[in-house]
Amino acid sequence: MPRHRFTDTKERIGRAAIGLFVKKGVAETTVRDIAQAVDISEGALYRHFAGKEELVWELFERHYLAFAGRLQALADSEPTARGKLGAMIRGFCQAHDDDPTLFHFLLFVQHGQLSKLATDTPTPVTVMHTVLSAAMAGGEIPRQDANLASALAMGIVLQPMTFAAYGRLPQAQAPNAERLIAAAWAAVTTV
Repeated sequence: MPRHRFTDTKERIGRAAIGLFVKKGVAETTVRDIAQAVDISEGALYRHFAGKEELVWELFERHYLAFAGRLQALADSEPTARGKLGAMIRGFCQAHDDDPTLFHFLLFVQHGQLSKLATDTPTPVTVMHTVLSAAMAGGEIPRQDANLASALAMGIVLQPMTFAAYGRLPQAQAPNAERLIAAAWAAVTTV
């Protein structure tokens, strides 16, 4: 069944916007820039989105929550805390390498969007927190502040990807996965 033209245009707008937001920044990207990138009028863009802020929010929410679901499935596929952490970190690396532009968009705009999520919304952070809290409760890692443990593990994973976004590290992160896993595991097991 062919996709509806409206949906295809909306997806094209989203893809172009993500690329522009990463390249130029959200504040510096105009609705006109996005419309020109998709070869539609600004009015046509407004038929799909009420404005740039709505577009940013919709793109962030959809992709961020989908990524959280992917991480949860990876964690659920492993029986041990170390296996769960390893699967999630490989998942971060794979997501980054599969679509660096989308990953960088999520990384760069999260600070302006996270507060809009409902408190009980599953996110990559809550998935990590849940896994590490369960590992503490099960005696697999030492008891500690679960928020700090989550921050340590995620920082170890996300900072190299931030460096990659700015050209300070190679784009591909999958080759670093095992080293990141070892570093994250050391961070959450050494208190």
